Amino acid sequence: MENIINPNKLPIFDSHAHFDDKAFAEDLSEVVAQMKENGVVGIINNGVNYESSAKIVELSKNYDIFYSAVGIHPEDLYSGENFSPDKLLPLLSNPKTVAIGEIGLDYYWDTHPADVQKQWFEAQLDFSKQVELPVIVHDREAHNDTLEILKKHKPKGVLHCFSGSNEMAKEVLKLGMYIGVGGVVTFKNARKLVEVVADLPLDRLLLETDAPYLAPVPFRGKRCKSDLIYFTAEKIAEIKGITTEEVLNASLENIKTLYSIK
Repeated sequence: MENIINPNKLPIFDSHAHFDDKAFAEDLSEVVAQMKENGVVGIINNGVNYESSAKIVELSKNYDIFYSAVGIHPEDLYSGENFSPDKLLPLLSNPKTVAIGEIGLDYYWDTHPADVQKQWFEAQLDFSKQVELPVIVHDREAHNDTLEILKKHKPKGVLHCFSGSNEMAKEVLKLGMYIGVGGVVTFKNARKLVEVVADLPLDRLLLETDAPYLAPVPFRGKRCKSDLIYFTAEKIAEIKGITTEEVLNASLENIKTLYSIK
C-alpha cells in the first residue's frame, strides 16, 4: 500500500481516539492496516461508558497498535447512579489498559447537571489514584470547574483536546500534567490554541486525533484516523519553528513516559 500521508514513515502515536465508534464498523481492519502503512505505531482508545470501555479493551487484544483507557465520559453518565469502580476493575487486568478516561466535565451539552458531572469526575479521579493509573480529562466549556478540581486532586495525566487559555495551560503544567493537541490547531479560527502551542514545552505535548472526529486541515469535516496526526504535527512544527519529526518524536516519548509503555 502506498504511503502518501507520512512520506518518511515517521512513527506516529495517537494519544486519544475512539476506534470503537460506528464510523469504523465496516472497515476497521482495513483502516488499521492503512494507518500502520502510514507510520502509526500506537493508539490509545478511550472509553465513554462501561460498555465502550469493555469493547476497546477487546479491541486492544485484537490489534497490536491499540491500547485502552477506561472510564465514563461526562455525556455518558448513568442518571441516578453513582460511579461503580467494580465495573471497570476487571478491565484493568489487561496490561494494555493504560489510563482512566475519558473523564471530566462538559457544559456545552446540557445532558447532566454540573453537580452530577463533578461527582462522577471526582469519583473517577479518586479511583485513578487507587489503581495508580493516569487520567485522560475532557473539558468542554467547563474550564474553571475543571481546573479547580484538578488543583484539588493533582492527578497524573493529560487535559485532552485542550481548549482553554494560555493562562490555564500554564496552571495545568504547574500540576505536572500534559496538554493534548489535535487537529483543531490547524483550523483558521484556532488563534488561542496556536498561542498555547507556541509556549508549550515539547516535553508536555501529547498529539491526538479524537478520531473519528476533528480531522485536521486538509481533511477537515471528513472521517479522522490516526495517521492524519502527521498534518497536526506539521502545523505545530511550523508554529514552533522546528521539524515535524521533532514534534512526533517528542509526543511519542511523552506518551511512553506518561502511560508506562515500552
